[in-house]
Amino acid sequence: MSDEIGVIVRVNGPIVTCRRTGDQGSMLDMVYVGNTRLMGEIIRLDHEYFTVEVYEYTEGLRPGDPVFTSGLPLSVDLGPGIMGQIYDGVQRTLPKMQEIGGAFIQRGVAIPSLDREKKWQIQMLVQVGDQVEPGQIFAVTAETRAIEHRLLVPPDVSGTVVEVAEDGPHTVQDILIKVETQGKSVEIAGYQRWPLRQGRRYKTRREPNQPLITGQRVIDTLFPLAKGGVAAIPGGFGTGKTSTQHQLAKWSDADIIVYVGCGERGNEITEVLREFPELEDPRTGGSLMERTVLIANTSNMPVAAREASIYTGITLAEYYRDMGYHVALMADSTSRWAEALREISGRLEEMPAEEGFPPYLASRLASFYERAGSVVALSGKEGSISVVGAVSPPGGDFSEPVTQHTKRFTRCFWALDRDLANARHYPAINWLESYSEYTDTVQHWFTAELGEEWPDLRRRAARILFEESELQQIARLVGAEALPDRQRLDLITADLLKSGFLQQSAFDPIDTFSTLDKQARMLKLILRFHERAQGIIARGVPVVKIGELPIRDSLLRMKTQVSNEDTHRWETLTEELETQMDELEKAYL
Repeated sequence: MSDEIGVIVRVNGPIVTCRRTGDQGSMLDMVYVGNTRLMGEIIRLDHEYFTVEVYEYTEGLRPGDPVFTSGLPLSVDLGPGIMGQIYDGVQRTLPKMQEIGGAFIQRGVAIPSLDREKKWQIQMLVQVGDQVEPGQIFAVTAETRAIEHRLLVPPDVSGTVVEVAEDGPHTVQDILIKVETQGKSVEIAGYQRWPLRQGRRYKTRREPNQPLITGQRVIDTLFPLAKGGVAAIPGGFGTGKTSTQHQLAKWSDADIIVYVGCGERGNEITEVLREFPELEDPRTGGSLMERTVLIANTSNMPVAAREASIYTGITLAEYYRDMGYHVALMADSTSRWAEALREISGRLEEMPAEEGFPPYLASRLASFYERAGSVVALSGKEGSISVVGAVSPPGGDFSEPVTQHTKRFTRCFWALDRDLANARHYPAINWLESYSEYTDTVQHWFTAELGEEWPDLRRRAARILFEESELQQIARLVGAEALPDRQRLDLITADLLKSGFLQQSAFDPIDTFSTLDKQARMLKLILRFHERAQGIIARGVPVVKIGELPIRDSLLRMKTQVSNEDTHRWETLTEELETQMDELEKAYL
């Protein structure tokens, strides 16, 4: 299976220094360390010595133990059976590991990432004599009720099909086609391996111009994320990063969800593992896990595997993107990943940079985020990867290195606010510090879906929220009663926008998800309230009378009382608003 290439001379946590005993072994090769064959990767190499980053706990290793090479880079298995799985940071199946070792992960256990025995009902799409190109779809199978798995020709293979398996049940190890290329025959099985640190090829990259609909009003309306875009969610402890990502995973209109729990607390990952299988997929009525893959690497798991986990996640996402799917990847959190980089860098005795992080922190973040995007795959299909990375700055300090470097490589910034979280305002996204550079690129799509007035509605709402923040500073000094009625109306409308629109409960069956139509109708009603109130105030009606109108409470409660399908209720609310405003106006004529 493998050849001995060296012996251990030093063990420093997950970093193992070895002396070479042969001429085999290359940079980034996957190796097996010690007699227990712990999985690792060569990260430093010279003529006499090499350094291995071990992805399992290294207790018990000692100088003189052998090191074996696999002859291949650290890779992931790509094929039917990924959906619904729960992997660790290096794509080992956690339920299978539990069967072997119980609640504790045993070291040195080699478990196939894909079930080698399960048979899939495969339909071939090529026949003998066909010419196939790199990335072409040559067969399909129903991976789950929600996902059709499209088997791809490897990116480095092209030629003439000389042999094709029959339609029917096959395992992932079965040879499905043989291709004659450059005078040699290449066998293509039901799965392939791909180096996790190497991005997969595609034809062309496209500008993201279609939004990822999340059902979260503050995101879709004010700070939209495009399919193929990148967003950061920075926030201190308890501000709701994980909860927000859970909502995005549950409700976003991505075809595939890849959730990477990178260095988070075990109880949070446990919540994901228990909750997701029970969630109903609104598309199929089945389990959400049928189009989800979870990568769990908690804070008490080996730190080196944490560093690899986000690359495992993005590689799986690229594979489904190449089939023509829209994939959303949640990385929770990149700060814990950066801390793993810092620990490994310290053990390698590298020169530290800001706050002890390695000098290459920025380039590593860039290499991860740049693998997101909207592309035309080699198969000719359009697919995308949208990445949402949580950042956990110590003390909520956004000036720390991970947050600052992340802002350089992301175009969407959802800043979580501790004051909002303490006030139980969720999602606690601060509408003054957050921004989205995708607003203009997806505006045409929103206009086509919601009408020409949508950009104006969004701008008016943002202006009222901005003016309210300035008025609050004055109100704290002189009191809100000292403000002119027009400015006091801005405060009333801003409160409607904040409490009745931006605040959203993940636990309310009606409020947890809002369609775009509901979002537009809610926003239109609130701004219509503001518009009518402005006209009435101009006629001399005291603003306090407007604040006493029953419609104000109705607008505050409509998010939880009007379902997405209850379209006639919007007409009723509009009639109530106009009637109450007309009556108030007549009373003061």
